[in-house]
Amino acid sequence: MIDGFFVGWPSPPNAQTLIDVMDGSYRRIWAVADGKVVGYINAISDGVLNAFIPWLEVHPDYQEQGIGRELVERMVAELESMYAIDLMCDEELIPYYEKLGFMGSSELSVGAPIGQGCWG
Repeated sequence: MIDGFFVGWPSPPNAQTLIDVMDGSYRRIWAVADGKVVGYINAISDGVLNAFIPWLEVHPDYQEQGIGRELVERMVAELESMYAIDLMCDEELIPYYEKLGFMGSSELSVGAPIGQGCWG
């Protein structure tokens, strides 16, 4: 059910790693269509004030159909009691997340890969 994700990653995780990450997450949402996973999002959290969304991905064959937006909206709804919801994204994705209510940050993130902090 999990195939075709991590496009462009220099060293993509395997399907079992994706499952392990999702199983270990505070919250996770899978999008399934035609009997296979077509998208996912997860959040890690202290369970009280702060949550971080590390992964959001939609299978390339299912992009531009609103699946990513729906996943983000559902996750934000599940995390609505949190004081802050943070995420990191590549610079070219900032406009996408801004449309979903997140704001860019110029703050330094120590140890973060290429990208810019975003939060909502």
